[in-house]
Formats: sequence, C-alpha cells, structure tokens
Amino acid sequence: MNKENARIAKAAGIVGMATMLSRIFGFIRDMVVAALFGAGLHTDAFFVAFRIPNLLRRLLGEGSLTVAFVPVFTEYLKTRSKEAALELANVAFTILSVILVVVSILGIVFSPIIVTVMAPGFVHTPAQFELAVFLNRLMFPYIFFISMVALCMGVLNSLRHFAAPALSPVILNLSMIGAALLLRGFFEQPIVALAVGVIIGGVLQLAMQWPVLIKMGAPLRFKCKFSHPGIKQMGRLLIPTLIGSGIYQINIFIGTILASLLPKGSVSYLYYADRLVELPLGVFAIAVGTATLPSFSSQVAKGELENLKQTISFSMRLILFITIPASIALIALREPIISVLFQRGAFGASSTVLTSQALLYYTIGLWAFSLIRVVDSAFFSLQDRKSPLKAAFAALLVNIICSVILMFPLKHGGLALATSIASAANVLMLMFILKKKIGSFLLPDFYISFMKTTLASSVMLGAIAATYVFLPWNLGAPFRERLLFLAVSVSVGIAAFFLSAHFIHCPEITAITTALRRKLNSISHP
Repeated sequence: MNKENARIAKAAGIVGMATMLSRIFGFIRDMVVAALFGAGLHTDAFFVAFRIPNLLRRLLGEGSLTVAFVPVFTEYLKTRSKEAALELANVAFTILSVILVVVSILGIVFSPIIVTVMAPGFVHTPAQFELAVFLNRLMFPYIFFISMVALCMGVLNSLRHFAAPALSPVILNLSMIGAALLLRGFFEQPIVALAVGVIIGGVLQLAMQWPVLIKMGAPLRFKCKFSHPGIKQMGRLLIPTLIGSGIYQINIFIGTILASLLPKGSVSYLYYADRLVELPLGVFAIAVGTATLPSFSSQVAKGELENLKQTISFSMRLILFITIPASIALIALREPIISVLFQRGAFGASSTVLTSQALLYYTIGLWAFSLIRVVDSAFFSLQDRKSPLKAAFAALLVNIICSVILMFPLKHGGLALATSIASAANVLMLMFILKKKIGSFLLPDFYISFMKTTLASSVMLGAIAATYVFLPWNLGAPFRERLLFLAVSVSVGIAAFFLSAHFIHCPEITAITTALRRKLNSISHP
C-alpha cells in the first residue's frame, strides 16, 4: 500500500469510526421518534419540513460548498502558502455568511410556497400543511449553522484533520433525542420539540468546530475581498457541483414530493428506510469520499495522473468491500432489522412491512450511492464542472420518468427503486466519462478484489439463509425473540463473510489483519 493510499485508509478509518458513533445515536434518535410519534400525519409533516433545510445543507453545505472549496483551497496550500489559503477561507466565510442569512430569511418568508412544492398532497389536509409550514420556518435557520460547519470541515479536512467534523453530527442526534424526551410536553403539538432540538443541535455543531480551527492555526475571520481570484475559481465550480454532488438528495427530494400524493405514512416509510441505507453509506462510503478529496486534489495539483488512477481504483475497492456484503445483508434481513429498531409504541408491524419494502429498493442502489462519492471527488479534484452537471441532468430525467412509472404499481417502494435506478445511471455515466478523460482507472487488482468480495458475500448469504431455517423468523414474536434472531443472523453473517474473505485471501482483509498484527506487536513490544 503506497503512502497516499495509507493516508486515505487512515483518514477513512477515523471518519468511519466517528460516523459509526453518529449513526448509532442517529438510530437511537429514530427509535425514540418512532416510539413517541410513530408514522403518520405529524411525523410526515416534520420529515418534510426537516428535509427542506437538510436538503439545502447537503447541497449548499456539505455537497457543493465542500467539494468546490477543497480542491481550490488545497491548490493554494500546495502551490502558494498557508497564509494565502487561509485568506481564501476567510473571504469564503464572509461571502457564505451573507448568502446564508439571505437564504434563511427567504426560506422563512416563503415557507408556505416551499411546503406546497415539496408536499403538494398536504394542501388537502390543512392541519398537516400548517404544521409543516410552522416546522419549516422554525428549522430553516439550521441551514446557516450547518453550512458553516461544512466550511469548517473543508478547511480542517484539507489540513488533514477529520475527527471533529465527523463527530459533529453526534451533537445533532443528542440534541434531538434530548428535545424529544424532555421538551415534548411543553408544546401543543409535541413534534415541535424535535424542531427545537434541530436548531439547538446546529448551534452546538458549529461551536464544536471553532476550538479545533484555532488549534490548527486556521481561525475563520471576516474579510471582504469579493474579487479574490480563488472565490471566482470556486464560483465556476459551485453551480455544477451543486447539482452533480447532490443528485442522490435531489432524487430523494423528488421522492418526497411524490410520496405526499401516496397513502398516509409513505413519507415516513421512505425516511426510515433511507436512514438504514445511510448506515453503510455514511460509515464507509462517505468516509472514503471525504478522505479521498484532499488526496485527489493534491495529486492533481502535483500533476501525478498515474497516482491519481491508482488512488481512485484503491478507493473504489475499499468501498465495494463493505458495500457488497452490506447490501446483501440489508436485503436478507430487512424486516428483522426494521422490526428490532423501530417496531414499538406507535410504530406497528404493518409499518415494519411497508418500511422494509422501501429498504429493499433503496438497497439495490447502495453500490451506486457509495461509488458516486469517489467518482464525484475525482471530477471535482480535476475541476471539471461540466461532466457531473451533464450526468446529473440525465440522472434526474431518469429518476422522474421511473418515479412516475413505478409509484403506482409499487407505491412508495417504486419511488425508492427509481432513486436507485437514477443513481446507478449517474455513476455509470460518470465512470464512462472519467475513463475517456484520464484513461482506464480500474486496475487488475480492482477486478480481483471485486470477484473475491462477491464470493465471500455469497457465502455470507448462505449462512444467513441457514439461520432462517434453524431459527424461523416471526414478525409477531416478542421483542426478545426478534432481537435474538437478528443478533444470531448478523453474527453468523459477519463471521461467514470475514472467514471466507480471509480464506480466499481478499486483499482488504489481508490489510486489516496485517494492521492489527502491527498494532498488537507495538502494544506488546513498546
């Protein structure tokens, strides 16, 4: 493993562990929400209202801003000086502050129109529509705080610090959990407490980044220099990056609009299923994508094209080593997982079945959701603003067509499947364009790794199927029996995958065991 690949693996490990902690608290949050509020009129209103600023956060904040900022900031670090790079960051901080204040005010003022566009089906239920508008107004300033967090993340990641930005979502989850448990009795509509928790979480997330920026010698300050050439360079990347990097979220957005036209609870079923898909997506795929962007940008700035190809191939191998078995496990155990996590209180067995349908169709596209993080990062590091834009428009068209065709026979499951199909079309188009641009970037080691990972995953599927035979699944069984089934199935599946991967010498498992041996040796022989 070369030096840059080792850096990516280490950074992905840090981000992955932090994200795993965040996802654990995220699931606790969703379990609390499901138990206290269930899946119905009020939760649909909250999820629609929360999805709007959250979508803007993904697109304007973590999506377009970060991937437009990091390549330019890294170029300044590598070819100029840290002082010049920090001046760019300060100017970006100033401009972003002004834009976000304006966006937040407009979002609050035009909330009725936004909710009408987002969830046209709510208009026919005045109480649900009014609640969604109120919640949207309450949560819209969240985009200000979390986009500032995204800018801090871009600076810190470029300086090779990944822990603090990756841990910040834990604060949001803790804030929402605390608000749901402690504040719901203070409001006529208890669901309002969750919105209050979102705003508190946004403020605390930003506060968490500031001491780290100071420690790294990169405190952000206001600096008015709107004609800065680096800002113009970022601006040329921003709009196509906005669409290209946010295609998955835009597809989810379209799904939410159409889901509001389907039976009550459809928005919530898609939300809970999407949360489960985001576990492997966030813990590993986003971790690798976050770690690769500074590396890609550095290699492009130095003109190291062959090294760039090797790093892309290595990153995609890492993602598929986790994504393939995760997809198979989620499909095979979708109902037990949802049942154990959410089936309690207001969330009944019927909600479990309907949510598992959405999870099935989302999981089909997990490989595409994951790989696009790496492919997008490669284009952004090359500062190619046209290719992601073209692929994004084509994928959006695919999503709209497939959603309209599939939503009636498959209901909310059809919307999830349309999202998967569109994401697959997007990543395949981008891979084709990238190959024409830089040449073949999938090395022989990639194909060997893919075949071995698929074989090990097949063994895992057989082991999970055997569990169903010897320990039959019963959706109506008591919680302890359902938890036992899931625990046994997951344990058997993990053991089968890693043992078979070790037996057939998967390169990724070999790297893991080698790293563990070195760690143990360093502990026993300090």
